[in-house]
Amino acid sequence: MGQFARQAFKVQKQRFEDWLMRILGVDEAGRGCVLGPLVVAGVLVDEKSQSELLELGVKDSKLLSSRRREQLAVEIERVAISTHIVRLSPAEIDKAVNRRRKLHKLNRLEAQAMARVIQILKPDIAFVDASDVLPNRYEQHIKECLTLSVQVVSEHKADINYPVVSAASIIAKVERDRCIKDLKGKYGDFGSGYMTDPKTSAFLITLARKHSKYPGFVRCSWKPAKAARRRARTKQTKLPEKAARV
Repeated sequence: MGQFARQAFKVQKQRFEDWLMRILGVDEAGRGCVLGPLVVAGVLVDEKSQSELLELGVKDSKLLSSRRREQLAVEIERVAISTHIVRLSPAEIDKAVNRRRKLHKLNRLEAQAMARVIQILKPDIAFVDASDVLPNRYEQHIKECLTLSVQVVSEHKADINYPVVSAASIIAKVERDRCIKDLKGKYGDFGSGYMTDPKTSAFLITLARKHSKYPGFVRCSWKPAKAARRRARTKQTKLPEKAARV
């Protein structure tokens, strides 16, 4: 193939790629956790790459082992046009939760984060896993934050129904796990970070007893965090012998 033919081929290939629809999946990880950030991730692919995601075996991150998620994250980055991550700190979450206006709390904060991902990656269509009980309302909250014209599809269980959203859930979970690993390296093993975990509960109570206020990686507005502080202040509180190191 001569130089002119190679150049013509590149031009035609670029035109074909420009014509393909750009599809974005957006999901989060760590929403219900009392410790660490909430992570929102977006994965942008073209329409021909969706079959590659299926072949990889992407699915809702909660259905995969941590090792498999890490393996898939590498493959997703290879297949994707681009990815983007937004981390919402406990301070940002607390500010949203403590707002008086009912519809301007955590759901709205998460919708704003998803809008940031959409704005940066500029898809033709974005599929998002809706956090609101009303998916249409969640879609509207996202659109209110956008300055570009894009179709937004907001659905419950989008991380199960759309491979591109499954891919986003994996990227979000892998990043969230990295953040938690870093925190455990600094503060010790506090378990999963969810209050259904006895190790997390014991850790929070110990933390509350040792500090006048929680460190910055705790979501202080969460009811379990407030309850742990109340329990720590009562004389009746009896800590487990193997309470987490802080």
